[in-house]
Order: sequence, then C-alpha cells, then structure tokens
Amino acid sequence: QLQLVESGGGLVQAGGSLRLSCAASGRTVNNYAVGWFRQAPGKERECVASINYVGTTTYYANSVKGRFTISRDSAKNTIYLQMVSLKSEDTAVYYCAADLWGPGVEIENLYDYWGQGTQVTVSS
Repeated sequence: QLQLVESGGGLVQAGGSLRLSCAASGRTVNNYAVGWFRQAPGKERECVASINYVGTTTYYANSVKGRFTISRDSAKNTIYLQMVSLKSEDTAVYYCAADLWGPGVEIENLYDYWGQGTQVTVSS
C-alpha cells in the first residue's frame, strides 16, 4: 500500500516562495502519476499540477502556470511542488495524490492514494 505525506506548507507573504514535498512510502512512487491538488475554503478541490509516472508529461492549471513547478526525485521517493510568486488566492490546503501507471492528468477520480494535506497561507 502506498502512503503519502505532505510537508512544507506554512505562512508566507505574497510574492514569496514555498516548496511542498510529498514523501511516499510502502511502494516506489516511480510507478505512479502524482498530482498536487488544493482546496480553498468554500471552493471545490482542484488540480494545480501533475506529472505522469514516467516523468515526461506535466500538467499545470492556468492559474499557476509559470509560477509552480512539479518534479520528482526517484532516489528520495518524493514529489515536489515548487511555488514562487505566491498570491493570496493560492491560500489552500494542498494535497498530493497518486495514480498507478497514470497519465498525470487533472482528473481527480483517477487518483487512488491521497495524503493528509498541508496548509499554505499567503498573506497580502
């Protein structure tokens, strides 16, 4: 069974940066597409970035293109989300999720394994 644990969230000023980590255990995450999702209060959960299991294809929501970068470190069995130029509207709980042999797309119900989430708060 794959387990995912997010870390790296916190409070940051607008314009600042954070790097979220999604540490996998139980199985190698190399066989999984991984997505980063977020849910702000009163809003639906949305995918902000994803990467396919091969690591060759990425997806970014329009709202984060050019500011967020998803990457994977096979040796550490970890997926990262580098976030720069943060805005107040990026405030949300961020979750990572995994899809075995997945294409790395934004469709939430393809992802079977989820972490517990990490809070990101951007102050303006």
